Amino acid sequence: MEWIHTALDVFLHLDAHLNVWAAILGPWLSGALFTIIFCETGLVVTPYLPGDSLLFAVGALASREGSPIHLPTIWALLTLAAILGDAANYAAGKWIGPKVFSRQDSWLLNRKHLEEAHRFYEKYGGKTIIFARFVPIVRTFAPFVAGIGTMGYARFAVYNVTGAAAWTTLFLGAGFQFADLPMVRNHFHYVILAIIVISCIPPVVEFLKARRRNSP
Repeated sequence: MEWIHTALDVFLHLDAHLNVWAAILGPWLSGALFTIIFCETGLVVTPYLPGDSLLFAVGALASREGSPIHLPTIWALLTLAAILGDAANYAAGKWIGPKVFSRQDSWLLNRKHLEEAHRFYEKYGGKTIIFARFVPIVRTFAPFVAGIGTMGYARFAVYNVTGAAAWTTLFLGAGFQFADLPMVRNHFHYVILAIIVISCIPPVVEFLKARRRNSP
């Protein structure tokens, strides 16, 4: 399980790893960050990639003197990555999703879930796309399900751009603003862990509520 230890080390010490990546990649670091954010939001098979914590760490790196990261530039680049990621995910849901859900060989992939997703997104679509940006895992699947549920693209695009801009602004800005605080600088791994835990609270709460509603 060496890979698990390595993954945890990367997640919890993103600041140190970003410094190493910056030294190795130089100007290509921005491209690597763009790819990670795009994949985390755009590919349903990579929801485990860092999102919130990575943005915070990038903002912290941008605040340091001599940093290779220019905050306005990286904000624009990663906001674009998040927008394109959700757009690609929406397109995948629209064209591939119905075929996937038509297969009745799984308790998860069935027509009932497709119909429920359609009704949910028709009623709460805008709020879902924006709020899902701040919830790991959920933000990866929300645009895919929106595409399956046939939410109009024009409507989806407005919420996509709004949510992406709000997400990157909040976490990049927080990292940039608070990086010099002694607590953050000396205990960065705890800050990252706190971001991950807090981000995971909403889906856990919803899961427990759903279990309570469905219990006899």
